[in-house]
Amino acid sequence: MTTNAFSLADKVAVVCGATQGIGRAVALEFARAGARVAIVGRNEDGLAKVLEELRAISSLAHESIKADFSDLDACERIAQESIARLGAVHILVNNTGGPAAGTAIEAKPRDYVLAMSMHLGCAQAWTQACAPLMRAAGYGRIINITSTSVFTPIKGLGVSNTVRAAMANWTKTLASELGRFGITVNNVMPGFTKTARLDAIFKGKASRGGVPIDEVERDAIATIPLGRLADPRELALAMVFLASPAASYVNGVNFPVDGGRLAAQ
Repeated sequence: MTTNAFSLADKVAVVCGATQGIGRAVALEFARAGARVAIVGRNEDGLAKVLEELRAISSLAHESIKADFSDLDACERIAQESIARLGAVHILVNNTGGPAAGTAIEAKPRDYVLAMSMHLGCAQAWTQACAPLMRAAGYGRIINITSTSVFTPIKGLGVSNTVRAAMANWTKTLASELGRFGITVNNVMPGFTKTARLDAIFKGKASRGGVPIDEVERDAIATIPLGRLADPRELALAMVFLASPAASYVNGVNFPVDGGRLAAQ
C-alpha cells in the first residue's frame, strides 16, 4: 500500500455520466486525488467544460469520450476503442441518468428494456472493456452509482427501482468473479443529492400532487437524519475512498451515502 493510502496518483480513471451532477463531482475529485481522468458523456459542451475544469486541476492527460448510452451497440464499440487507446485503466465509475419517473404498472414494456440497456447493458460494456487492463495491472476498482432504492423502493420510480435492483445483484456477482484478480466491485447508493435529476423528480412529484415544490423538498428532508440534502462532492469523496488503495478489502457492498435515511426507515 502506498504511503498515502487515499491517493490516486499513477491511476487512470474512467468516469461515465461525467458532464454534470455526481459524475462531474467524481471526475474532479479523482483528479484532485492525483488520477488521470477520462470522462464519458453524450453532451459535447458539457464534456468540454468538465475537461477544462480537469485540466485546471492538473496537467495530466485528461480526456473526454463522447458516447450515447441509449445506443448499446455504439456504446460497446466506443468503450472498446477508447479503452484500447487509453492503454491502462485502474478505476471505472459506471453512471448514467436515471429512467423517467412514473409508476411501475404504467410503464411500457419497452421502458424497462431501454432502462436495462442504458444501465446494465452499457455498464457491462465498459466493464468488459476495462477489466482485462485492471487484471493485468493487478489493481481494479469498479464503482456503480445506483440508488437507495436497492434496499427500499422509492415511490413513483417504478422502472428505476427495478433496474437499480438488477445492478445490485450484477455488482455482487462481479465482485465474486473478479476479486481474485485484485479488482473490487461496489455500489454507491446516493441519498437525496442536489442535482438536476433530483430537481426534476421533485418538480414532477409537485406537479402530480398539486403542491408547491418547496413542500416536496421539505418532506424529503424530513426523512433524512442529517436534515439536509447532500452536495455531489460528498458522494464524490466517498468514491475517492472506494477507488483508492485504502479500500482494498471492500468488495461487493452496497454503500449508502444518504445522511442516514436508510437507517431511519
